[in-house]
Amino acid sequence: MQKLTLTLVVLAALQSGAARANDYPTAARADYVFACMASNGQTQEVLQRCSCSIDVIASIVPYKRYVEAETILRMRQVSGEKSATFRDSAEHRKIVDNLKGAQAEAEIRCF
Repeated sequence: MQKLTLTLVVLAALQSGAARANDYPTAARADYVFACMASNGQTQEVLQRCSCSIDVIASIVPYKRYVEAETILRMRQVSGEKSATFRDSAEHRKIVDNLKGAQAEAEIRCF
């Protein structure tokens, strides 16, 4: 029951942010907020801070670039020759650095 209540609170917070002009789907926002809360705590304050964080990121990084950066970061964790391009490419570094910059800005504004 408590998990359902938390989910409804998260979705309500995300819906208010979704009304802003950006292209992040609600599910992507929810995934971010759940992961953020798992790392920072399951409190109302953390919910607000994590929701703020994804709003800031969404205001800086278009969703397409966010997905690209997340994919690159996941592929960098794969060992082997085929994943080397994700670690060595200047273009991939630029995409990831852009996301990291947005995350740093979100950290400053929200936490």
